[in-house]
Amino acid sequence: MKRIKKYIAASLLIMGLYSCESNTYEDLQDNQVIEGPVTYQQYIQPIIAANCLSCHGSGGVSEFRPLGTYNELKDAVQNTNLLQRIQRQNGEPGVMPQTGRMPQDKINLILQWNADGLPEN
Repeated sequence: MKRIKKYIAASLLIMGLYSCESNTYEDLQDNQVIEGPVTYQQYIQPIIAANCLSCHGSGGVSEFRPLGTYNELKDAVQNTNLLQRIQRQNGEPGVMPQTGRMPQDKINLILQWNADGLPEN
């Protein structure tokens, strides 16, 4: 019986060690190369849909500040502190999204979109 417990413990330890990954946060980012301006429809809308619309869409807890259309997001970028809030670190007050900071490459795309003049298409 003692031998079986040791075998099980050793097996669990080995499985645990082999199941660990050592990816850094940067390794998990999609560092795509973009030629030309970052546009809302091609790059930004999918990021907003995946990270923001659960709260800032119809029926969400923050639907008072909708972000589901180009004009709504453009207004939020130009007239609120949205760009500052998406750059805050997890744990800081007001970080967006509240469920956890977006990957830096997604934040960089939104910042580049703003720098490019907020093009729609």
